Amino acid sequence: MKVGIAGAGLVGRLLAFYLSRAGHAVDVFDPADSAEARGAAGWTAAGMLCPVAELQCANEHVFALGLRSLDLWPVIAGQLGGDIEVRREGSLLFAHRGDEGAASRTIDFLTSKAPPGFEPRPLTMDEARALEPTVRGPTHAWLLPGEGSLHTVRAMLALAAAATSAGARWHWGHAVERLEAGALWAGGQCHRYDWVFDARGVGARPELSVRGVRGEVFTLHAPGVALRRPLRLLHPRHAVYLVPRAGEQIVVGASSIESEDRSAVSLRTTVELLAAAHSLVPELGEARIVLTEANLRPAMPDNLPCVATQAGLTRINGLYRHGWLIAPAMVEQALEAMA
Repeated sequence: MKVGIAGAGLVGRLLAFYLSRAGHAVDVFDPADSAEARGAAGWTAAGMLCPVAELQCANEHVFALGLRSLDLWPVIAGQLGGDIEVRREGSLLFAHRGDEGAASRTIDFLTSKAPPGFEPRPLTMDEARALEPTVRGPTHAWLLPGEGSLHTVRAMLALAAAATSAGARWHWGHAVERLEAGALWAGGQCHRYDWVFDARGVGARPELSVRGVRGEVFTLHAPGVALRRPLRLLHPRHAVYLVPRAGEQIVVGASSIESEDRSAVSLRTTVELLAAAHSLVPELGEARIVLTEANLRPAMPDNLPCVATQAGLTRINGLYRHGWLIAPAMVEQALEAMA
C-alpha cells in the first residue's frame, strides 16, 4: 500500500516504523524542519511506563493499553537496535509526614481501580531505601511492580532512523493543511494514498475536538545520584515525578495546566516542582538544571485516547499524558483495523 502519515511525533514515527518494515511505501509530513527538531509532545515527555499510577487520571481501557505496551516496548527496542534504555523494575510512590490524608486517598483510589495483583504494595522506608538509597525525606512508601520507563529522546531518534532505513520518506517543513480518506494536502499540493493516518495531535483541529494541555519539565544533571526507578511524590498540591536517564540525568515533572501557552517554564512551576523533588531526594541540591521544556499534551474533551477508522483514513489522537505508555498498543490496534 501507499500510505501517507500526517505528523512525525511519537505516533507518526511508530506508524512509519511498522508500516515501512511491513513493505508499504510510506510518506510522513510534519512542520518540523528535521527528525531532530523537538516540537512534538513526545520529545518533552519523561517516558514513564506506569499503567497503575496513571489510573489516577485514566480508565481501565488506558490501563489495558498500558499493559500491552509494556510488553511491546522491549520488542520494539530490540528491533531498533542501540540502547533506548527500557527499564521495568517497578515504580515507587512516596509521601511525607503530614501528607498521609492525601496519600491515603490516592492509594485507596488506585487500589480500587487496579485489577487484582496490580494494587500498590506498601513498603517500610527501610525496604524502600534498599531499592532507592538516595530517597531520604518521605516517611511512607509503596511499590508498583512491573512499571518502568524508557529514554524518550533516544527512542524518537531511533524510530525515525529505523523507518528511514526501511524506506520511509520524510517531508520536513510540510504541515498538513487538511486531509480526507485517501488524500492529504501539504504545501498547497494534494497527495493521493491508499491510506492516510492523522497523527497531528493538536494540529488535527478543526477536524477533531482536541485541545492542548500545557506541561513543563526539567532535566537535571546529577552526578552521583543513582536512581533506578520512576519516583512519584504524593503531595496535596503537586503531582511530582522523577525519572532516571542515562548520563547521570534525572527528568523532573510535570505541571498540568489548562492552557495552550508554549512559552518558557514559569517561576511557580520551577520553584514548586524542584523543591518537591529536593524534598524527596536531598542530594539533588547540587544537581544542575540542563534543560527546561514546555509543551502541549493533545487531549480530547474526555481526556481519553481515540482511534477512529474509516476506509482509507485513520485518526489517532488524545494520548494526553499517557503517550509513551499507550502509543504502541494504540498503533497496533489501528493497524489491525486496516485489515
